[in-house]
Amino acid sequence: MGMQATAEIAERISTISVSSTLKVSADADRLRREGVDVVDFGAGEPDFPTPENIKQAAVEAIAANFTKYTNAGGTPELREAICYRHRADFGTSYTPSECMVTVGGKHAIFNLIQALVNPGDEVIIPVPYWVTYKDVVNYAGGRCVFVPTDETKGFEVTAAAIDRHITNKTKLLIINSPNNPSGSVLPRDEFRKIFALTSKRDIFLMTDECYCKFVYDGEPYSIAAEPGAKDTVVVAGSLSKTYAMTGWRIGFALAPAPIIGAMMKLQSHSTSNPTSIAQKAAVEAMRGPQDSVPVMLAEYRRRRDFVVRRLREIPGVTIATPEGAFYAYPNISIAFRSGRVKNSLDFSSELLSKAHVAVVPGEAFGTSDHVRISYATSMGELERGLDRLHRFMDELR
Repeated sequence: MGMQATAEIAERISTISVSSTLKVSADADRLRREGVDVVDFGAGEPDFPTPENIKQAAVEAIAANFTKYTNAGGTPELREAICYRHRADFGTSYTPSECMVTVGGKHAIFNLIQALVNPGDEVIIPVPYWVTYKDVVNYAGGRCVFVPTDETKGFEVTAAAIDRHITNKTKLLIINSPNNPSGSVLPRDEFRKIFALTSKRDIFLMTDECYCKFVYDGEPYSIAAEPGAKDTVVVAGSLSKTYAMTGWRIGFALAPAPIIGAMMKLQSHSTSNPTSIAQKAAVEAMRGPQDSVPVMLAEYRRRRDFVVRRLREIPGVTIATPEGAFYAYPNISIAFRSGRVKNSLDFSSELLSKAHVAVVPGEAFGTSDHVRISYATSMGELERGLDRLHRFMDELR
């Protein structure tokens, strides 16, 4: 019976893999339940609480019985607020008809790729990449075209490198800056060159702005503010990291109205509207005080500096300094010389079972010499975990 049931699962499900980041969290949780003291560097989740004013807006929404269905693509009030916030932050000029609210940023990306990519279409993705891009493109029947980047130059992707991978089947380019997992930030001039390249060839450019406010040097930037960008640029945004609202599940897309219409059609048959109460909280996040963001950024900078220094103290470990987001992506391939671990999957598994530190293997992001360390956790936990990591590396040598 079990075999029969497995055989009947739709083929398209076999094109996607289980999210590595969620698997690491599950493995760490399992050990914790067994009483093991685990230091968890796996989750891409702020350790800050949701700001008080945002929580209060949700409480008021419940008290006012704002608990019914809303428009499938989000309330007009929230779509207006998202356009307002993006305009205030980046100088764009989106209208509510070019905006939709989704169940987290991941949902915006899923909807977009399903609405845009036909079987056989090529999607260009720089490496390292966030885990979900590859699986969602595969699910749509598209073909991922990976562009390698140079670790010694901070994993920066260039227009010249992308140009070499463009064919007449290229439909979409995905750029994630600040980048998850590497923390690299694409310089504005290079971003503009990339946009010039894609717009000239009528290729869509998706800018994943999940970490857009967490930039350590210079001002946050959106390619969507460039003249003419609205024709071929699609913004995938999220409130999860910026406002410490991961569990609230509110994301958004900004795109040409016909694309929003297609994404909305899909969403109307999948989730329908994002949670009404979370949408009210999101309006407050977008229109209310923004002072929680610099506070978080300052703390992330302090942690980044600590993590980079401690990693560089481990003999043979190298790391490109993260310029944004809250991840370190060290090269731990020195550990493979011992013969006890062959790649970062082995390394991560051994590190969790022997040293009780959870990290995400680089294989999840398209490289095999790295692990992702989230420093969205307390300095105390960072210290404990990096002590353990250092000892573990010493024992491997």
